[in-house]
Amino acid sequence: MLHTHKSILDRIGKTPLVELRGVAPEGCARILLKIESENPTGSMKDRMALAMIEAAEADGRLTKGGHIIEYTGGSTGVSLAMICAAKGYSLDIVTSDAFSIEKRRHMSAFGAKLTIVPSDEGRMDEALTHNMIEAAQELAEKTGGFWTDQLANKDQIIAYHEMGNEIWAQTSGELDAFVAMTGTAACCRGNSETLHEHNPHIHCVAVEPAESPVLSVGKTGAHKIEGTGAGFVVPLWDPSTVDDIATVSTQDAMQMARKLAASEGIFAGTSTGGNVAVAIELGKKLGPNATIVTIMCDSGVKYLSTPVYTEQGTSPVI
Repeated sequence: MLHTHKSILDRIGKTPLVELRGVAPEGCARILLKIESENPTGSMKDRMALAMIEAAEADGRLTKGGHIIEYTGGSTGVSLAMICAAKGYSLDIVTSDAFSIEKRRHMSAFGAKLTIVPSDEGRMDEALTHNMIEAAQELAEKTGGFWTDQLANKDQIIAYHEMGNEIWAQTSGELDAFVAMTGTAACCRGNSETLHEHNPHIHCVAVEPAESPVLSVGKTGAHKIEGTGAGFVVPLWDPSTVDDIATVSTQDAMQMARKLAASEGIFAGTSTGGNVAVAIELGKKLGPNATIVTIMCDSGVKYLSTPVYTEQGTSPVI
């Protein structure tokens, strides 16, 4: 008997948890990493992209053969492009040279049409986010297509409620803390809401770039952690869903991503490095009897051309 899936979309979700042993120091809490790179495009964004599209299909905003528009740092765009290819929709993506060439090529490979908005020396900041949003809005008005508008689209949160339920089941409820980077804020919010419903004592931590501590300090800035830190308080952010806000620098996030590759055999992007770096700092405080879950947001394959893997000390780049 054949055991097959009807579509690649059936492979979204149900990703494993892996315990980190090489990067966590002695005396640290047990750190479990949700391996979202096992989704079809290698990113957790497959979950939210599918949720946004299915919600629009269900209420008639998106019909057969329709057109979709989005602004994105890349991972959401790749996920949307994959789903559009599988479902037969056309797609316009607004992105920037601030994000990796791998992501842009990945989107194009799935058939997306790209509009590139120039950045300030490859950095992500408030101005770039607003410029991308404006360009996407213009495309939506021009084409009459469905704008998924990820920063304001609540339909994606259900995807992260499902992830939270996966984490709860995989740990049998035996977790003390959850750590997640904030981009649209939907991942951190959705998981935290679900985990708090199961156990209000789980300590949920939102993470943002230290160079742009908008949520914790109210200060905007520029950074190079792709997919996080929009530079302003995003519409889906709800501080009541988390217990704490932590920051991590671009340098520390990149350094941890490299350590994950070299010490764990886990090849991840900068945002994952940031998640793990914060989880470890929290783990030192909670001690060895605690369990912390954090997220591998996406695969390092998406960042091979970026400083996280081209500027590795004195090691030659082959």
